[in-house]
Amino acid sequence: MTYRIAPSILSADFARLGEEVKAVIDAGSDWIHFDVMDNHYVPNLTFGPMICSALKPHAKTAAGVAVPIDVHLMISPVDALAASFAEAGADYISFHPDASGHVHRSIQAIKSKGVKAGLVFNPAEPLDVLDWVIEDIDLILIMSVNPGFGGQSFIDSALRKIEDVRKRIDASGKDIRLEVDGGIKTDNIRRVADAGADTFVAGSAIFGKPDYKGVIDAMRLALKA
Repeated sequence: MTYRIAPSILSADFARLGEEVKAVIDAGSDWIHFDVMDNHYVPNLTFGPMICSALKPHAKTAAGVAVPIDVHLMISPVDALAASFAEAGADYISFHPDASGHVHRSIQAIKSKGVKAGLVFNPAEPLDVLDWVIEDIDLILIMSVNPGFGGQSFIDSALRKIEDVRKRIDASGKDIRLEVDGGIKTDNIRRVADAGADTFVAGSAIFGKPDYKGVIDAMRLALKA
């Protein structure tokens, strides 16, 4: 399995965002994760499409290869801002099913912009909607903390949900990323991978440390164990 590490800029130094994005890419990250909060669906307020557009030129390797921008919308309603993030250069846009009045329509609206679409599930949220839309999505994001705040501890029951989703993905036969966000650290990333995840969001575990490459290398070493 190919594993991807996606640092969340929610934990970056906001005064130096362009430099921070470049630094984690140089350190070996695969994606850049945007946690978008609206002070409505979740308590905090973070950043909008203009920040995505401004950072897009920085999201590339030293060799000039584009690094995917992975946008996690913790907002309601979904559709208008999803369209704006698509135009701002997002490569993946994921949203919470309970934040959309018409989940399938929201997925189709994102894909119509040429962007990959994903669904996000909170810790206590059932997976039933996947019975109807798994054929239409490119990514499933499992929250292993409650959305709205960085720096929280991993909720162990998320492992069961990850296992369930992996079975659903395998049964679908589709190439769907299984991403996990919340409390991912070097000492638990292997357990999360063993449950079936292939993409790992890490915020304070990376940006909170002085050596980004050291942390990402340690995560990759744990994934090989």
